[in-house]
Amino acid sequence: MLLELFEWLARDIRAFNVFSYLTLRAVLAAGTALVIGLLAGPWVIRKLTEMKIGQAIRTEGPQSHLTKSGTPTMGGALILISIGLTTLLWADLANRFIWVVLLVTLGFGWVGWVDDYRKVVRRNPKGMSAREKYFWQSLIGLVAAFYLAFAIAAPNTEKLLPLMWEWVGNGFDLDLPSRSDLIVPFFKNYAYPMGVFGFVILSYLVIVGTSNAVNLTDGLDGLAILPASMIGAALGVFAYVIGRADFSRYLLFPFIPGAGELVIICAAIAGSGLAFLWFNAYPAQVFMGDVGALALGGALGTIAVITRQEIVLFIMGGVFVAETVSVMLQVGYFRLTGGRRIFRMAPLHHHFELSGWKENQVVVRFWIITIMLVLVGLSTLKIR
Repeated sequence: MLLELFEWLARDIRAFNVFSYLTLRAVLAAGTALVIGLLAGPWVIRKLTEMKIGQAIRTEGPQSHLTKSGTPTMGGALILISIGLTTLLWADLANRFIWVVLLVTLGFGWVGWVDDYRKVVRRNPKGMSAREKYFWQSLIGLVAAFYLAFAIAAPNTEKLLPLMWEWVGNGFDLDLPSRSDLIVPFFKNYAYPMGVFGFVILSYLVIVGTSNAVNLTDGLDGLAILPASMIGAALGVFAYVIGRADFSRYLLFPFIPGAGELVIICAAIAGSGLAFLWFNAYPAQVFMGDVGALALGGALGTIAVITRQEIVLFIMGGVFVAETVSVMLQVGYFRLTGGRRIFRMAPLHHHFELSGWKENQVVVRFWIITIMLVLVGLSTLKIR
């Protein structure tokens, strides 16, 4: 919205041309999201408290968590409001990638909202059934993955539908351009062509997998939100590079027209995440709930697919990966051995808590690990 306004004003006042620069708009987007989150935070927390939307704590978990019972949850709505408004204000709304990320974010947020609402408001401890929840996640993930298979391959929106019809006309067989290949980091010219079906399957797994991984990690005050913000900011760097023909050519990345605009939504994720951390830091005044965790994970996964950084996301999100793997190993080993466990409790952060670490120690140490992994991911920009 504001971009269109400034472009109109720039016809008469050249000074407004400065707002056409992506880097300036990214800084303003991060600041806008931060301010919206900080200003709206107390109001959202107050409303959640008045509606008695409080977190229920599992009695089988760490006993120190019982004091958190009743803390307002579903605060992820604050993150969605901040990201949504900021993106609408500062992004180029004609950009196809902005809309797909925004819709995936809101779609996963809706799934999380329904799940949280049933658990907290309707007092249904199961919330959404696992089958129903996974169905809606899969539907959103598959639609997004299918769209992106052609949106990334097409140089612009006008050629997207013709490319789809060409795929159908060729008997569902089409060689996608090299910019759709799976990039292997740390190697100069090492990428795997996947075809449409391979692209869709991988993208679906990345989007849905990241969404659930962030959700599993969201179990301690501030544990998930700062890593998600840092990874979002790092993906913004990749989006900026891949969206510029000169930078992408120099750094040996594929040039994807329009991908650079994702810097705005990445900045909004970072700014809104820092604002939410203000209220979510120990001792938390509010929890994000599934509505925030699922949405953030879906957004990060979608941005990673568009920027062709699926493997880099896997590296930078090592904490999310470890948390998810710990649950998978615990459940699998429990079933195979008839009740034995690998960890004291899963996800992994609870294992360290029950091993004697304080909650703040677990959170800060996981943050430090994420900082190091994000730096490793960013190093792939040049180490190729």
